[in-house]
Amino acid sequence: MKKILVVDDEFDILTTWRLVLEMEGYEIVTASNGILALDAARAHVPDLIITDWMMPRMDGVALIGALTLDAALSSVPVVLMSAAAKAPRLEHDGVEFHRKPVSIDDLLAIVVRLIGAP
Repeated sequence: MKKILVVDDEFDILTTWRLVLEMEGYEIVTASNGILALDAARAHVPDLIITDWMMPRMDGVALIGALTLDAALSSVPVVLMSAAAKAPRLEHDGVEFHRKPVSIDDLLAIVVRLIGAP
């Protein structure tokens, strides 16, 4: 089963995306900030990481920076989500930026395109 790490400090978004992706057949691990996400990713390397940009303690851009420096995690594709108008500059080849809000259909299409069906 393909594992996705979903990272967002907004409980409603985290819960909705977890439920939708689980119903599609993916294994979902969640975290509410980048520090917890990095710990979770190091414990069990996911097939995909979907993260919010603006979060407390460690934001999505800092998380991506940490992933880039970790040999075991640097090749994991990342989807960075934000309501921000401009995408940040990132030093990671496997990152896509998508503006929130993202529809459920678009989220599923992104996931299938990046890692395939469950």
